[in-house]
Amino acid sequence: MAAHGPGDGGRVPAGTDAEGRGVKSRRAPWWVICVDILLINVSLLLAYWVRYELQWLRDVSYYHPLSTYLPFAFLFTALMLLSFRVDRVYQDWRGRRWLDQVYHIINAATKSVVVLFAATFFLDIFRPFGYSRALFLQAGLIVIPLLSLARVAQGRIEAWLRTRGIGVVRVIIVGAGEVGRTVMRTIVARPELGYQVVGFVDDNPEKGQTDIGPFKGLGSLRNLPWLIDTESVDEVIITLPWMYHRKIMSVVRECERRQVSSSIVPDLFQMSLSRVDVDDLGGVPLIGVKEVGFGKGALLVKRAMDVVGAAAGLVLGAPLLALIAVAIRLDSPGSIIFRQTRVGAGGRRFQIYKFRSMYEGAESEVELLRDLNEADGPLFKIQDDPRLTRVGRFLRRTSLDELPQLWNVLRGEMSLVGPRPPIPAEVAGYKAWHEKRLEVRPGMTGLWQVSGRSLLSFDEMVLLDIYYIENWSLWLDLKILLRTVPQVLFGNGAY
Repeated sequence: MAAHGPGDGGRVPAGTDAEGRGVKSRRAPWWVICVDILLINVSLLLAYWVRYELQWLRDVSYYHPLSTYLPFAFLFTALMLLSFRVDRVYQDWRGRRWLDQVYHIINAATKSVVVLFAATFFLDIFRPFGYSRALFLQAGLIVIPLLSLARVAQGRIEAWLRTRGIGVVRVIIVGAGEVGRTVMRTIVARPELGYQVVGFVDDNPEKGQTDIGPFKGLGSLRNLPWLIDTESVDEVIITLPWMYHRKIMSVVRECERRQVSSSIVPDLFQMSLSRVDVDDLGGVPLIGVKEVGFGKGALLVKRAMDVVGAAAGLVLGAPLLALIAVAIRLDSPGSIIFRQTRVGAGGRRFQIYKFRSMYEGAESEVELLRDLNEADGPLFKIQDDPRLTRVGRFLRRTSLDELPQLWNVLRGEMSLVGPRPPIPAEVAGYKAWHEKRLEVRPGMTGLWQVSGRSLLSFDEMVLLDIYYIENWSLWLDLKILLRTVPQVLFGNGAY
């Protein structure tokens, strides 16, 4: 694969150092490990204070000075770090979810306490001293919340650093098919991964030259070596079907030659790994398709949460709903509730309810304002829409105009969380891959609403919606609902 790019004549540009550029590590930063060591020892110190100074659980019959526990401090630290190493906590740091981190912390603490218990029981060197096993248990119980909270703080710090370009991994995606778009929507949905996509390449002329949301089409694979050198690329993610294995191996060799990390996303029936179930038959691997997202049980749980949430919202929010209705009536003539046809799950149409935020008849003026449209794709949005009333502008900014949709949720036409319900004209402009967002009930709020709202491009919105559908969980719904609250209070990105 020869280097190829605009005006470079196939040469590596002057000033680049492809041979000396190292691969960015997925390992945890050194300071994370140092903080862990500190907190592990702090937990043992706190456990000593609780056991010997406060004397919780039971009175101390024999007092040990703190210095006698120093060997156990070294052993406890070593055992915790060894468990983290075995579980590859530090090696596969980037993108590891908080709950996964907590699981590994609990696992490490449990193993370490068991080993400390065993040491005091079976090793003759420790028997004469009568060490407090309750102290080891307390240390294990203290280290779990300490390290768990530290992971939250570390995540915030890393996110802050990445917004300033520190620790960001610059990647190029090879392939713009379904697998490539899966990678793109994951990167959009999970900014904590710290990936900055330079763009993507594809030998299909139409795909390689067409941008997908914020991701730039950078041409064919012939441009890849030139792009690696000129764009300071750290990693290449290959999403080509395995039928192109020769081309895949060529890309891998090119990355090795330029000392850039490369990763291959397996093309298993063009689905994400979350949909692959791996089993074995007497040592023979079996790959099957498992149900993900909205199975029957999941739909039942989600529907129950919708009914309870919508009913509670209508009852508890009744005074606010009445206040908004009065404000709309006093502000401008016309109806209080605005009704509009939207497209729901399976393409079924329904009437959506919203508080009227524009003057009466404003919907008929869309074509007159088409030149002011600031959205891409089939969307129509104007930041300073002249049709908004005074009250309507406030309702739009805080999304309070959408509260009547609780009635749609109660009727089963919508959900509390889900993709945004489009109008029929938008659906008419969909590409084939956009239609996946119509597989589930639309929602009052969703992943893209808490990830930038009106500031996102249409393709970004769809990528986030599809990610939500393929990765649904009750926890994800709760997290989106919690993140919606500050969005409503501060009106971030809404218009």
